[in-house]
Amino acid sequence: MILAGAIGWLAAFALTVEKFALLTDPQDSLGCDFSVLVQCSANLESWQGSLLGFPNPIIGLGAWIAPIVVGAALLAGARFDRWYWITFNAGVALGLAFVIWLISQSIFVLGTLCPWCMVTWSVTIPLFLVVTLRNLSSGVFGGGMTLRSTSAALYRWTPTITFGAYLVIAAIAQLRLDVINHI
Repeated sequence: MILAGAIGWLAAFALTVEKFALLTDPQDSLGCDFSVLVQCSANLESWQGSLLGFPNPIIGLGAWIAPIVVGAALLAGARFDRWYWITFNAGVALGLAFVIWLISQSIFVLGTLCPWCMVTWSVTIPLFLVVTLRNLSSGVFGGGMTLRSTSAALYRWTPTITFGAYLVIAAIAQLRLDVINHI
């Protein structure tokens, strides 16, 4: 959790800096603009880049602190009540839903792959899996022993499931954007 939070926060920070650069000089070429296909500018300048009326990376600056703090607290021996895990899981699930929407907007609407956005996608997916499978296997959401044992088994497969999700996203991007021919 700490690693995912730190990487996600750094990506949000980098995107925030890039957004400030864009606001300061709209003609400036951003450090994350590599090509027509791989760039941040199109994403940051679109309405999708400011869904709530302010730049999305600001959401990340606040939200990515949560897994860092929860992970650090767990390392220190903290134990959280069921309500806390449910709330935390709901927040992570909301983050995943937002990322899925952003992926679809980036690939199908904007036709770009934003490097810092992809970093955020890459840590949100395993964070969701780790938190959700941990909660399912611990009985946070109730359920019988079958659900708990299945979740515990799937938890051990988190890297493989995550890699599978990456492959699905890459395949969709390739089919839609023909990434390989743009490299």
